[in-house]
Amino acid sequence: MAPGGGLSGSKLGTGIGFVAGACFFLFGYDQGDLAGILTIPTFRNQFPEIDTIDNPDSLHTATIQGITVAAWNIGCFLSSMATIFWGDMVGRKKTIYCGLIFLMIGEIIQASSYSLGQLIAGRVIAGFGNGFNAATVPAWQAECTKAHRRGTMLMLSAGACIAAGISFAYWIDFGFAWAEWTSASWRVPVALQLVFVLVTLAVLFFMPESPRWLILTGREDAALDVLSRLNEQERDGHETRQEFLQIKDAVIEMAKGSTGDVFSMTDYRHLHRVVLAFVAQVIQQMSGINLVTQYLALMFIQQFLYIRWHAMLIAACAGSFFFLASFVAVVGIDRFWGRRSLMLFGATGMCICMVLLSIMDYLNVNGSLIAGTVFIFAYLAFFAIGWQGMAWLYQVEIIPLRIRGPANALSTAANWLINFVVVLITPVAFHNIGYRTYIIFAVTNFAALPIVYFFYPETGYRSLEEIDVIFHAASLGPKPWLSVRKIAANEPLWYGKDGEEPFNYEESEWHQRHVRFSDEIKDSDGGSHTLQGSGSSYTSPPHKKVEGSSTDDTSTDNEKPPYNPELEAAPAPFVSRTSRDRASRDRGIRSAGHV
Repeated sequence: MAPGGGLSGSKLGTGIGFVAGACFFLFGYDQGDLAGILTIPTFRNQFPEIDTIDNPDSLHTATIQGITVAAWNIGCFLSSMATIFWGDMVGRKKTIYCGLIFLMIGEIIQASSYSLGQLIAGRVIAGFGNGFNAATVPAWQAECTKAHRRGTMLMLSAGACIAAGISFAYWIDFGFAWAEWTSASWRVPVALQLVFVLVTLAVLFFMPESPRWLILTGREDAALDVLSRLNEQERDGHETRQEFLQIKDAVIEMAKGSTGDVFSMTDYRHLHRVVLAFVAQVIQQMSGINLVTQYLALMFIQQFLYIRWHAMLIAACAGSFFFLASFVAVVGIDRFWGRRSLMLFGATGMCICMVLLSIMDYLNVNGSLIAGTVFIFAYLAFFAIGWQGMAWLYQVEIIPLRIRGPANALSTAANWLINFVVVLITPVAFHNIGYRTYIIFAVTNFAALPIVYFFYPETGYRSLEEIDVIFHAASLGPKPWLSVRKIAANEPLWYGKDGEEPFNYEESEWHQRHVRFSDEIKDSDGGSHTLQGSGSSYTSPPHKKVEGSSTDDTSTDNEKPPYNPELEAAPAPFVSRTSRDRASRDRGIRSAGHV
């Protein structure tokens, strides 16, 4: 079957978005499901070892409850680590298949559980499946999406769809809780996920593999097929060719190293970029979101003193508010704000909410508990806008293609590790230090502000290959950890905010540099260049004269342009489209410390 199953253009994009959104919906559903089930009497009777409502003073029960809830994160962490080693070997699509199958097995085990050990085993296996998806789906979707739509699409899937899954789980738990005399009150909500898994598996069958992964592994014809369908034009169409050359040049450049360069500090700043992605995931989880989402109904009962029905209803309403708030980022990230401003806004708001929650919990009177409920809603809104989908989006934008698979898996593993710690200690923390638990997360959110402000470059409106060039420019000057932010702020966009700029990548100096590099390797080894570890062969496209270059007018398509040493030493390998852009570039280079 042809890549894309015959779909093309917006229809193919919708299919990719559906699969990505469904995977993250299942992610959210699995996180929110247990939050309500923990309060249902038949579940508590089945698993009295984790019933903290009837045993509020038992530290042992609180600890076992934390272990049970956090077991899902252990599975996620293990599969994220596994993805580091074999995700790039089997491809994005097969990894997602694997994740969905493990998720299905885990949910079957949980829904049929009659012992705590069986429940924990099911959660570990379900988490193992979700970890594959979380480490792979953002990269797959980003690699199949245009730069000016990438933020919107990933915020919709990794942001709004996670929130939708959490909200839906809360409402399903609330609805089935009325059947509290039967175990169906908690078994059906768990088993309901199987419907979504089966539908997602069916749709995924018709979706294409990532064109960037196909080029990375030498399957250029298949990649061209996918790109032509995504762009809804012929294989030799201008837009398809431009995108193909960008990706191919990035692969050729990264071929100078190997996948093991995740921790290298070469011209493309691999370790630098991995650290940014890793820390973004740590910040997201240290915001305290899983203190709220995975224990919300229980918090309303134990910390806010609501009766069970009120607690579950308010939790469901909070989940719906969380979902609606996520659309602020979906609508605005590629139109108004970009990435940095939303991260700073979200961290500031969450810090304030956590401070106010600690005060309200300390006062512990009727008015303060109602106010605390309002601050829970506000906290969820700030997280949805600033960080819900942002960590997933930013990690796939900031990491280069050559190490994207293992590096994304590594940063995602950080998410699950911190998630595990937060979920594990939450019942114990509330048992031992009460309102001071909120203060911990107020401090962590405050600490995120200078980290984001000084070290995180804006990645909005840029192609994934354009971001490679920005980090290359930073590597040529002093203090690249700080200067990359300034370079990203000052360098002109290749294609504009909405993809409207007529930038001709094929005639850019950056592309010609890679043409020379590819030809030099072919001349030295007497044949085509084979990408290290992939077996892929590259054939250079015909050379074209670049305006302002030293290429001789009489050169033919089969001749290499003369080598220009000044071009190789250029501090910023952009070709500006106008004198205004060149001036903007020069200002950006100077402000970053380049001469």
